[in-house]
Amino acid sequence: MLPRGRLTCFRRDFTWSLFDYHLERLQPADFLWEPATLCWTVRLDARGTWVPDWTETEPDPVPVPTIGWLSWHIGWWWSVAIDHAQGRKPRTRTEITWPGDGTSAVEWLRGLRSTWLTVLASLTDADLDAPAAPFPWPQDSEHTVAHTIAWVNSELMKNVSEIGQLRMVRAAFSE
Repeated sequence: MLPRGRLTCFRRDFTWSLFDYHLERLQPADFLWEPATLCWTVRLDARGTWVPDWTETEPDPVPVPTIGWLSWHIGWWWSVAIDHAQGRKPRTRTEITWPGDGTSAVEWLRGLRSTWLTVLASLTDADLDAPAAPFPWPQDSEHTVAHTIAWVNSELMKNVSEIGQLRMVRAAFSE
């Protein structure tokens, strides 16, 4: 049986390889392409800051996100997960802003991955079994740090598939 650390690394690296495949093929215009009328994206506000479309209650039907919105979303939850893992006060959703263009967004996400890898490399089995921070879990859940790591990978895998699908659909429309 594989030690859980090696299995975690395999899943994480496999997911990232799928993401990297799409990141390398994204074009600048892909990030803000709106694939539907009902769409969430990132927009410049009056201060010149890129902010995501957002509501506290998920609408029904759920808007189709742009690649820009999805890259912000990954940056948001990954930044907060890293804050928790490093024992820092987690930033709020509104403190996490989109970098403003596709190249910068890709660099940001690659930087988050690098930071996450450093965090993971420092964890012991005892750390993995420790109670998880209350993100993304409710307060006083019985989840562990290992659960949070598994959630990060699952969330990344979901967002990677969404970005990949949007990239491929846009490319198909462009031909």
